Amino acid sequence: MIDTSHFPKAKKIWFMGEFHDWSELTLHSMTHALHYGTSVFEGIRAYSTSRGPAVFRLPDHIDRFLYSAGAARMTPPYGKDEIIRAVLDTIRENGVEACYIRPLYFYSYGNLGLVPKASPVQLVIAVWEWGAYLGEKAEQGVSVCLVPQRRIHYSQLDMRAKLGGIYVQSTIAGLDARARGCDEAVFLNIEGRIAEGPGENVFIVKDGIVKTNERSESVLEGITRTSILEVAADIGFKTAVGPITKADFLAADEAFFTGTAVEIVPIIGAKDHSDGTLRRETVRLGSGAAGPTTLRIRAAYLGLVRGENPRYEKWLSRL
Repeated sequence: MIDTSHFPKAKKIWFMGEFHDWSELTLHSMTHALHYGTSVFEGIRAYSTSRGPAVFRLPDHIDRFLYSAGAARMTPPYGKDEIIRAVLDTIRENGVEACYIRPLYFYSYGNLGLVPKASPVQLVIAVWEWGAYLGEKAEQGVSVCLVPQRRIHYSQLDMRAKLGGIYVQSTIAGLDARARGCDEAVFLNIEGRIAEGPGENVFIVKDGIVKTNERSESVLEGITRTSILEVAADIGFKTAVGPITKADFLAADEAFFTGTAVEIVPIIGAKDHSDGTLRRETVRLGSGAAGPTTLRIRAAYLGLVRGENPRYEKWLSRL
C-alpha cells in the first residue's frame, strides 16, 4: 500500500483515459521523463464555493499546458476540451471539494536515448487536498534567501512553458534556502536583478505602486500573477510591470509571492546570499510584518477564487 499522508483524500488517478486506484498505477524505471525531466505540467487549484467545487482559470491553465507540450516538441494525445473534461471528472471521481490538480504530459517508456524517438507521450491527472504551500507562515509572512544561483535565462529556454526539467534548479535552490534558515528562495537573473522564486512570482509594493516583472527578466509569467495585476487594479491600486533590482526589493515597503500553490504569501525578511557568502543577517522588508496592501490583495484573491465576487465568475469552471 502506498503512503498517501502527503496526498490527503487522493483515491483515483486518471491515466490515458482510465481511472486507477492511487496505489495501483506504476511506471517502468526506464521511463524517459524519469531520467531526463522530459515532462510538462500544470499546477491548478479547485476551491470550495457555496455552489460546489470551482476550478480557478482552468482553460487558461490548459492553454499553457498545451503550449508547454509544444515547447517540449511533444505531440499530445489529448486536446484542450478532452483535458478539461478529464480534470473535472477526476475531481468528481475523488469526491473532493477543494484540491490541487496536477496534469502531467511526459515521454514514457520506449527508448533511453536523449531523443525520445520511441517513447510515447502520455497524460496523467491527479488531484488531492493540499493546504498552504509554505505552511502556517502563509498569512503572517516568510523569510527568503537570495540564492547565488542565477535563474535560467529566458534566452536559453522558453520561459512561457512549464518544463519539468527546469525545476531541478528550483529544488536545489529551495533546499539551499532552508539550509540557510529561510522559508524559501528567490533567484536573481543573469543580469543581477530579481527574477522569481522556485515556483512563485515576486511582487513588491513601493509608494503605493504594486509591481512585478516580466518574461524578459527570466520569469514564468504566472496565471496567478496575471490575475493579481488585474485584481489589484480593480480594487484601486496602481500597478506596474518592469525590472526589479535587488536594491528595489530590499527597500520595498512590502513584498509578496504569488502562484497557484502558494496563492498570496507576504515576504517579510531576506538574507542576501546572492554573492555566495555563507553568513548574512536577515534584512527586514518594510515593517517586518505582512503589509496592508498585501493583505488586502490576498483577501480579494481568496474571496474571488471561492466564488464570493460575481465579477470574477468568468475565471471559475464549475463541475
